[in-house]
Amino acid sequence: MTYEQIRDILTQHHQLHLLNYYEELTPDQQKSLLEQISSINWNLLDLLQNRKNTKDEKGKLEPLGALEISEIEAQKEEFTKIGIEALKTQKVGAVLLAGGQGTRLGFDKPKGMFNVGITKELYIFECLIHNLMDVVRQIDTWVPLYIMTSDKNHNDTVSFFHEKNFFGYNPEYVHFFKQDMAPSVDYNGKLLMESKDRLSLSPNGNGGWFHSLQNAGLISQMKEIGVEWLTVFAVDNVLQRINDPAYVGAVIASGCDCGGKVVRKADPYERVGVLCLEDGHPSIVEYYEMTDDMIHLKDQDGNLLYNFGVILNYMFRLNKLEEIVNKQLPVHIVEKKIPYIDDNGQLVKPSEPNGYKFEELVLDMIHLMDTCLPYEVVRNYEFAPIKNPTGIDSVESARELLKQNGVTL
Repeated sequence: MTYEQIRDILTQHHQLHLLNYYEELTPDQQKSLLEQISSINWNLLDLLQNRKNTKDEKGKLEPLGALEISEIEAQKEEFTKIGIEALKTQKVGAVLLAGGQGTRLGFDKPKGMFNVGITKELYIFECLIHNLMDVVRQIDTWVPLYIMTSDKNHNDTVSFFHEKNFFGYNPEYVHFFKQDMAPSVDYNGKLLMESKDRLSLSPNGNGGWFHSLQNAGLISQMKEIGVEWLTVFAVDNVLQRINDPAYVGAVIASGCDCGGKVVRKADPYERVGVLCLEDGHPSIVEYYEMTDDMIHLKDQDGNLLYNFGVILNYMFRLNKLEEIVNKQLPVHIVEKKIPYIDDNGQLVKPSEPNGYKFEELVLDMIHLMDTCLPYEVVRNYEFAPIKNPTGIDSVESARELLKQNGVTL
């Protein structure tokens, strides 16, 4: 688009302030800014305007049991055999969601570069690669690994993997791709800028991963090598077992469209999403959406019925993902603290939320599936998220769990 066309669009949307510093920019900066503006999804701003008139409402919720650890153990040999066969023929790829920074940890680099070691270096990325290498050694085959970065951390992430020689993983089987970005706005719906030549853009949430894979042209590459399933997992859980054959085999054997690893809740009020049924389809109900009746609902044996929390480790049929990809995922409007430049061109780092970001969430993809297998894992063996420096789900708690699992720190 030309400058004049961009100006007309901004005038129409009352966002002309994005060009306030245009004349101060170099030709390359001007070109970059116009490209950023031309890629804005203006429908997001319409969503913001309509937000006050709409209310997210859940459908009819029902409990969804899980394939429990005792059942898994009884069929583990069968599941493992099915999983190994699928993995050895590279029918199952792995997608690592690593588009974020370690901001909450006081770390201004990609979160996966954070060092959890005490007496030696041990990075989050390294923990995950080591976990996947356990499977590679078991099946004697490399698992295709797709790592989602973002504009904010792509170069750092790729450089880090090269610097560390991919932690022993075969780089021919590692593919980096960038997550799509979404603009940020203030409370009045005005788009924010992070510098005179850059809009304030953020990764569009963990639900944008499949669109981003498509945009990177990687789906055709997957099909060429025979990938039929994708596991997807978050960067911050240093204990998670990735593509372990029993899990892979159980999901395939179930005939379901997808599977999700779950852990038994530590207590009824634990702040985790729970796999359930919503209007007959698999869904995830967040802890703050659950009523007291739901929280304490028990079966005839006294077991909680909404008892299995998700850990963001899912497995999807590739053809089912392609089927649902054109369906519009809900966009979540989230309050955040967003750095921006003020009317004087000065960078401001707010201490309180000052605007909104737009995010798609992987949990909404689950609801577009017809069936899902919740697969229970041992909590202390597979769940050590790092979200905070100290306390619950922290560097401290993850270190303790790593030690319990024999990892030298």
